Amino acid sequence: MRFYISGGSGWHLGFRGFNSAKSRIKSCFQSGSDHGQLLTTNHTESSWSRMYATMPEKIQEDAVKDDLISNMLVDSFGRLHTYLRISLTERCNLRCQYCMPAEGVELTPTPMVMSQNEIVRLASLFVHSGVNKIRLTGGEPSIRKDIEEICSQLSNLKGLKTLAMTTNGLTLARKLPKLKESGLNLLNISLDTLVPAKFEFMTRRKGHERVMESIYTAVDLGYNPVKVNCVVMRGFNDDEICDFVELTKEKPINVRFIEFMPFDGNVWNVKKLVSYAEMLDIVGKRYTGLKRIQDHPTETAKNFTVDGHQGTVSFITSMTDHFCAGCNRLRLLADGNLKVCLFGPSEVSLRDPIRNGADDNELRQIIGAAVKRKKASHAGMFDIAKTPNRPMIHIGG
Repeated sequence: MRFYISGGSGWHLGFRGFNSAKSRIKSCFQSGSDHGQLLTTNHTESSWSRMYATMPEKIQEDAVKDDLISNMLVDSFGRLHTYLRISLTERCNLRCQYCMPAEGVELTPTPMVMSQNEIVRLASLFVHSGVNKIRLTGGEPSIRKDIEEICSQLSNLKGLKTLAMTTNGLTLARKLPKLKESGLNLLNISLDTLVPAKFEFMTRRKGHERVMESIYTAVDLGYNPVKVNCVVMRGFNDDEICDFVELTKEKPINVRFIEFMPFDGNVWNVKKLVSYAEMLDIVGKRYTGLKRIQDHPTETAKNFTVDGHQGTVSFITSMTDHFCAGCNRLRLLADGNLKVCLFGPSEVSLRDPIRNGADDNELRQIIGAAVKRKKASHAGMFDIAKTPNRPMIHIGG
């Protein structure tokens, strides 16, 4: 088992005096939703110039043969949806503050959660219609007892190129060898701090060392890259950004910094948002050899290499620089509802038609109609914060 200790002899100094500041941080999470300032006053024009100087030229979309793609997956704006995220469960073994309200949430009763057969049937329908990437999410997908069998069946679907999973890594290390054998070929592990005490505060659970063990186990098993998702929140972990970048120095790790996003129950406040431009400025001042990678048009992250580092660094900018024009993602929730936009409240059930005897053509019509209703882009960040939506624990990452 391996452990990571944040740089410096006194990690608590990096957390601005964790013990004394704990109550202040707690109040930050419970604070109101006043808009405040989007960027800090030390954000300079240099960060913007660096951001745009590293922007790649637009890449031409890969040609797609019309006869291989179902019209079911094309929305009214011509976007082709080839990426399906499937939530396997709403249950989780952590209680992250930005994901689940402190009072908890009412979970869907087990009989109303999609069965393995329903998941595979719908996944097969999507893949045969043109989906080539599936990501398994939760809750925490690894706690589902039939996870290996689900992976095995999905990975055998003809036409599926990528089977991914987003996990908190808490129980992953011991399950990962079997999951890889079952066809899981891409992995995202969520970790928001390198300080165990802060991890326990944020997740309301212990287990930081087990998450680190899972990251290193994934590297040892040959996952390349191992993606580490970090939601950056001002006053909590924004002082650890460069510590996370150091994870990429010797190992094929892709650290993905995610802008804090509003969902029901997490008391979103723009003052907690650390923007892409500000994060880029922080990294750019420490690492001068930061170079933008040419991203695919459907890529959600802005990706960078760092001179001398084996891994890479990415930024997911849902709040300050949305990527809706290239969106190719659909979400199938654990209760069988299809959600065409992460930030949109509209959903349509696929579970109920299946259980009422719908055939594949009827399901295609329901899916196609929902995809056609997808909007051109989500609302601005302040409108999102006021729009009713489910907690992230229900939506599935």
